[in-house]
Amino acid sequence: MKKPAKTATKTARKPAAKPAKKPAARAAAKAPAKAAAALPAKSRAIRVYKLGGPEVLKWEEVAVPAPGAGEVLLRHTAIGLNLADTYRRRGIYPINLPDGMGNEAVGVIEAVGKGVTGFRKGDRVGYVGGMPNNAYSEYRVARAAPLIKLPRSISDEQAAAVLLKGITAQYLIKTTYPVKKGDTILVHAAAGGVGLILCQWAKALGATVIGIVSSAEKAKIAKRNGCKFPIVTKQANFADQVRKLTKGAGVEAVYDSVGKDTWDESMKCLKRRGTMVSFGSASGTLPLIDVSATGSMGSPYMVRASLVNHTVTPEETNARARDLFRAIARGDVKVRVNQKYKLKDAAKAQADMEARKTTGSTVLVP
Repeated sequence: MKKPAKTATKTARKPAAKPAKKPAARAAAKAPAKAAAALPAKSRAIRVYKLGGPEVLKWEEVAVPAPGAGEVLLRHTAIGLNLADTYRRRGIYPINLPDGMGNEAVGVIEAVGKGVTGFRKGDRVGYVGGMPNNAYSEYRVARAAPLIKLPRSISDEQAAAVLLKGITAQYLIKTTYPVKKGDTILVHAAAGGVGLILCQWAKALGATVIGIVSSAEKAKIAKRNGCKFPIVTKQANFADQVRKLTKGAGVEAVYDSVGKDTWDESMKCLKRRGTMVSFGSASGTLPLIDVSATGSMGSPYMVRASLVNHTVTPEETNARARDLFRAIARGDVKVRVNQKYKLKDAAKAQADMEARKTTGSTVLVP
């Protein structure tokens, strides 16, 4: 009996297994490292080599060092224009020449030096002093400690317009003379950067604001921003009008940023034991004061208020900034950028401000 023939069977060959994919993290590790963006070695900036008019501001290329310990590299996005800048340019506030210009700006952190905590690359920050004058620049190395983190609700240009002026207004009406409901105050340059904020904030606190302005147009601006009684004058002859508006009583406080030309007339506006606050010298240095003669003037309190004495520590500066941001969030203070200039045109911006061609806040844009 024949054995059945063996049926040949072929074993199906399995397809070759594909090589296992490497974990993404491992693959990324093998990938060539992406080159980090090079930090700028140069920047354009305003420099000052001698004291004088706006023409002494020079637009130049300057070196930008890497940030050191406790420092950050900032790319400026908006710079505040302030009367104090012109005081330094003219020598009213001393500076060491050659020097930069400006002490208020907003920008983005591009690099962080050793030992910096609380800040990182990409943070939006601003500052008001606390470091050398170099705000009029595209890039700068800045100390990290005085920086102020900005809330998302405020744009870069708004922050540059309001930080220094708003913190100044904050200490003037919360610390130098704390304004309270029922007060009547006198504000010089009421349509200026600090003046408009003072008018708005003082009104929100319940005070009546009398303001000095130089034109009918500025009177309208001041009135729209909380100044109940704008007085239009280019001469120092406003005391009689202030006394009339207050029925002879005078005001609790005068906030005077003008200086020499308005001091004597401002003193006549105070009520008994009123407070005379000087915080600027637009018309020149204050006259010498015979303190013994002030007894017959109602024993007024007199103070020269300055930002540096009200932003002594980072904690104090940030506390004042937070109070300002809350006032803005409540609508007590509205931030308006009334003029914008290219940073390279800083000389024209300062000339226009000194000629009283500007109102409210002005920013320089790199």
